[in-house]
Parts: sequence; C-alpha cells; structure tokens
Amino acid sequence: MRTHFFFLVLATSADAIVTRWAPCCFHLSSSGAVTGTVGQLDDGQNRINGPLSPAQFCIADGAITDAHGRGCIITPGVTQYQCDSGVPPASGFSVGCDGTIAYNGQTTFWECQTGDRGTANIYIHPGGTNCGQITLKADSCFSGCHPPPPPPSGCLANLNGQWEFPHLIVLIDYTTPNIPAGTSYFGEVSSTISSIYNFDIPASDAGKTCSLIFLFPTQAQLTTSSFTFSGNGGISFSQLDGVATNSTTYATAPGDKTFYGVTIVSPGNSYTIASFPCPAGQAVSYELKAVGDTYLRDFQDWNPSPIGVYITKC
Repeated sequence: MRTHFFFLVLATSADAIVTRWAPCCFHLSSSGAVTGTVGQLDDGQNRINGPLSPAQFCIADGAITDAHGRGCIITPGVTQYQCDSGVPPASGFSVGCDGTIAYNGQTTFWECQTGDRGTANIYIHPGGTNCGQITLKADSCFSGCHPPPPPPSGCLANLNGQWEFPHLIVLIDYTTPNIPAGTSYFGEVSSTISSIYNFDIPASDAGKTCSLIFLFPTQAQLTTSSFTFSGNGGISFSQLDGVATNSTTYATAPGDKTFYGVTIVSPGNSYTIASFPCPAGQAVSYELKAVGDTYLRDFQDWNPSPIGVYITKC
C-alpha cells in the first residue's frame, strides 16, 4: 500500500543496514532524470546540483539529521524532503545494501527544477514543474549486496512461441490516489500515471523459463492498434509484491518486489526486460513507470505487429 506521509521503513532483508545505536554519516547523490550530489541551502532545503557543496547526513535508529543537527522531514502537502531546525526527524529511514535510500519500501523519488542556478528540489511526489524520477544513494553506511544468482536463459522477445497476454491492465494516477480507473485496454505511462499488468501463469508451466517482454513496433507496422509516444523513452519495470485488481488505486497499489531497472524504448524494437523461473499456478503483477519526460499510451494488441507487455515461455 502506498501512503502520502513520509516515513521510511527499515528493510527487513539481511542486505539492509539498520543503524539502531551509533550514528552513521554519509553524503547523497542522485541518478535518473537528474544526476548529481545533494547539497543544502542555509534554511535546510536539500537540493541537487548547482553551486552547493555536498551535504552530510547521519542516520541513527532509523532517523536522519543533517550536519547542523536539524531533523530531516517531508513537508506536509508538498512532500518536499528538507531538514528543519527544532523539528524531530522522521523515523523509519533505511539504506539498502547498495546504498539506495528507500521510502516505505519504495526507491523512487522525484526532482523538480527550481529555476535557481540549475538546482532541483527533492520530493516524494512531483511537487512542481519539469519533474522527473530519481534514485537517491548514500556513499557509505551500507555493507554491499550479495551477488544474485545467474538468471536463466531468456525466451524470445516475440510471440512466435508460447506466450501469455495480460488478463488485467490497471492505470493508477497519483493525482487521484483514491479513485480507481478500472480495467483498461491501454497501457499508459506519464509524469503522473503508471500501468499495472496482471498475468495468470498456468500450473502446467512449472519448470519452464518465463521472460517479461515489451514489444514496441512502429506505427506503420500496426494494423489494429496505435500509440502516442514522446520524450526520452525511459520506462522502469518492476514486479509487485501483491496482485492488483480492477479496483486498485495509486494509494492501494502493491509495492515493488523486484525492480528490473530502466529501459530506454523506441518504436521498431522489442525488449526482454527480465527472465525468471515461471511462477506456475500464480497470478503476478508488473508495473511500468515513466522516467524523465517519457509519455506513452498504447492499445495492447497481439495482432500484427504485437504491441505492449507479454510473458513468453520456453
């Protein structure tokens, strides 16, 4: 479940750092729509890039303070990340095994340009204009991740073999977090909207390999579908830790279980996003989010040429 209040939960994984007693200090950097270090204005606003020196933050027992002892919070309503004098820090921060900062299990933050010397403010939700998704990382206070097992060989990124069509597509919009959009025939990603795709994997697929693929033909290759596309083409893909329904909203959507990274897409291409043992006999949900200024709306269709999100099996 997603929430509109800022409190970062401590990761329960053995790969997470839990600082319960002694403070551990670090600097922050941003990657994604904006790359750079996190500095501070004199009033405690945290900003990316510009002429600011890297700011120091310290975590202890799940709470973060800055080098001046100010408590780091998220402002009500606007959800801007900043540190204020005389304010207790929000508890529940976590630093992942690779230094990634998480919010309630989510690692996506937002930068919005300030118009002041190339700097950007940091938010939980887009809080202004010219915003993009980012990830925040600490330069210390983490132990390093155990290497993952090698992935299985992937299936073909086409529909020439066995494949699954999504049985449900749900669009969720952070600007209307409690209003369900219901079932959609379209996938859509934008600065405010993401799409969740449900797949039901038959029990007979036990022992097979599954690949999550994204097919993006050109407009001229389509016969019964269409799409609208603009921006840099960045889309993040994640498996969710629960299954969406046609009443799922932004506020009730499951959190991320496995983040597959960001893929830069463009028409005329097909993409293998991830390969894994088929979750036979299970329903699984995957979420697509826009990164940067990407906008894509497409009619999910298997007719030539297929377009959208599928699972292939081999």
